[in-house]
Amino acid sequence: MNTTAPANAASTDRELGIGVIGMGGFGLFAVQQFLQTPNTRLVAIAGSSRDEAHRTARRFGADMLDSLDALVNHPDVDVVYIATPPFMHYEQAMLAINAGKHVICEKPLAMNPEEGRAMIEAARQKGVLMVTNLMQRYNPMYARIKHLIDKNLLGDFLHGYFENYAGDEGLAPEHWFWDRSKSGGIFIEHGVHFFDLFAGWLGKGTVVASQVIKRPGLSDLEDQVQATVQYGDDTTGRKLVNFYHGFTQTGRMDRQEMRLLFERGDITLHEWVPTRMVLRAVVDEETSRELMTLFPGAQLNVTANISGKDKPLRGRFKTFDAYQQVEIRFGFEQEKQHLYSELLRLMFRDQVSGIKYPDTHRIISEENGLESLETAAQADRLARQ
Repeated sequence: MNTTAPANAASTDRELGIGVIGMGGFGLFAVQQFLQTPNTRLVAIAGSSRDEAHRTARRFGADMLDSLDALVNHPDVDVVYIATPPFMHYEQAMLAINAGKHVICEKPLAMNPEEGRAMIEAARQKGVLMVTNLMQRYNPMYARIKHLIDKNLLGDFLHGYFENYAGDEGLAPEHWFWDRSKSGGIFIEHGVHFFDLFAGWLGKGTVVASQVIKRPGLSDLEDQVQATVQYGDDTTGRKLVNFYHGFTQTGRMDRQEMRLLFERGDITLHEWVPTRMVLRAVVDEETSRELMTLFPGAQLNVTANISGKDKPLRGRFKTFDAYQQVEIRFGFEQEKQHLYSELLRLMFRDQVSGIKYPDTHRIISEENGLESLETAAQADRLARQ
């Protein structure tokens, strides 16, 4: 979305003021990253009476305001960051947009696509940003996997899955997360990150199957969901990806994994912000070189040499050459929390560039938040039919 900067937008050389609605623990974590962008300042906080909010205001010399109206109409606030539960996003974002402020909102964009479209249209008319914090696309791992897919380094992509075995120790029975009227349900509150991730790799998908499971003895508590999304068509080839989210684990067993299957290998990514990768494949000399260039510093293990009667290889009625079966391990030295911090910094700097230079390309734009919400809503709706 190209925007015309509103009257109060930061010029390229003046300080950019941030206002925060909902300053809890994660709000502080994110804002600390945003403020590492040059010429930015935390101006004001509203919408929270938590100790974290008051301590953060003291730390950064920000105003603690009694109302959201006071925050969105503060003359020094250029960007409003919303870190509240999903059911509040629409009203709070519209308040900020109508005051001429740019908005960065935690996922999801809204509770449903209708609200999301209204928010984006209002922002377009006001000439401001309305961005969902889908920071996964700033991950270098995301870019490396996209390059591998686009260049067909392991042949055609065939199938994928994302499995989220999440802990629920911090989610008491009365937590808003379990209340669909406040969270939108697991697909909408949490799944949007991963629908967006695979859409970035494969293009827009269509949900073809979806299920929801309720916790035994608690008829209203949904703790597991699953969806199958189809990418491509009969011309390009249909590709299915399974998405599972279960909030059922003790915190120590919280883990995530995604796998992408190709004609000549597969990739396994670990953590919900992918840091660690294991790639298994049969490769020729050129592919081996390209993979090691794509994943610099990776550990390469040769599983088997391929020669003589074992050549050529065949699969899917295709014949291809390879000289080694390999395993490549990459990113195991990466600290997830440090990477997460860097992705927040990159996301915010990208949006600041969009504010100061409205015609610049942004990696995450308004459409990403809306399209991931549309997929999540489709999955949620299909699970209830």
